[in-house]
Amino acid sequence: MIPQHLIMQQHFALKLFSALGCGLIAGVFFAFSTFVIGALSRLPPAQGIAAMQAINITAIDPLFMTALFGTAAACIFLIISSFKSHQSGAAYLLVGSLLYLVGTVLVTIAFNVPLNDALAKVEPGSAEGAKLWASYLVS
Repeated sequence: MIPQHLIMQQHFALKLFSALGCGLIAGVFFAFSTFVIGALSRLPPAQGIAAMQAINITAIDPLFMTALFGTAAACIFLIISSFKSHQSGAAYLLVGSLLYLVGTVLVTIAFNVPLNDALAKVEPGSAEGAKLWASYLVS
């Protein structure tokens, strides 16, 4: 049997990792949406598409993926522990974890990845690319 104080330390570490991961990913999303997309939108469509295609390839990085999906895994463990725990604040862990999983992971997989996949398939200098780029920037 694991001593209670070790369980509490592990739970604290999991909450800390989750909070830091959520903050880190929120910072990436904030920076991307506030000035990266703004800067790309100022470029001619062919250059913007080429730059975004390069960003999308570069984003598939072990460090970024660990932050994104490692935080998701930690949130899943926090959801499980919130059902087992009768401590105050368990509901906040549940809600916060669900918000990360839905608002970050689900939205990314369901909406952003398909947009990026479509953008990866177009030729940057094509009319089809320019049309897709215009809709991409407002998505």
